[in-house]
Amino acid sequence: MGFDFSVWLAIAIMHAFAVASPGPDFAVVMKQSLQQGRAIGIVTSLGVGSGILLHVAYSILGISIIIKATPWIYQSLIYAAALYLIWMGIGAIRSQANSGTSLKSDDIVSHSAMKAFFIGFITNGLNPKATLFFLTLYTLAIPVESSLVSKSLYGLYLAIATALWFVFVSILASHHRVRKSYITHGYIFDRLMGAVLIAMAIVLVLTQ
Repeated sequence: MGFDFSVWLAIAIMHAFAVASPGPDFAVVMKQSLQQGRAIGIVTSLGVGSGILLHVAYSILGISIIIKATPWIYQSLIYAAALYLIWMGIGAIRSQANSGTSLKSDDIVSHSAMKAFFIGFITNGLNPKATLFFLTLYTLAIPVESSLVSKSLYGLYLAIATALWFVFVSILASHHRVRKSYITHGYIFDRLMGAVLIAMAIVLVLTQ
């Protein structure tokens, strides 16, 4: 079975609702964009989009079903994600008032870019909610008889659409006026964001 427009439309609608709902990806892109600037925020967004390809790959290979059907593997994924969120949250909560007096430059050095990309990639890649989303998508929304090429094209769309959405978020968050306000009140945002990330980790563990 080849590419089906109606299947793609169903995928696009499901994805739109999923990607627009606040989660770790949104929190990390916002944090990176405000702290490091537009360029780093965009690179982080591209990392998040690339993380989607990881979910697509194991969904196509059927590994997502194995992960879901094997409790200890799935639980390990959840705990790893929770620990990662807590680690980021603690770092944000430790933010100090007036720790900086000027906006950081948007100039990207290779080390910063690689780190930003990795942060986005690992945040999305460790998200068990994404695992469940793709498990549902590739077992229910996408017909089993769909060709490998079609399944790959659907996945590529999801990765690109995710990246574009978060690039848009990073552009808004890194607007000069927004970042200028961040200089004065940034530590408050950082601490709130840290609390949100830790709360996400706790909810993630308790609701599984």
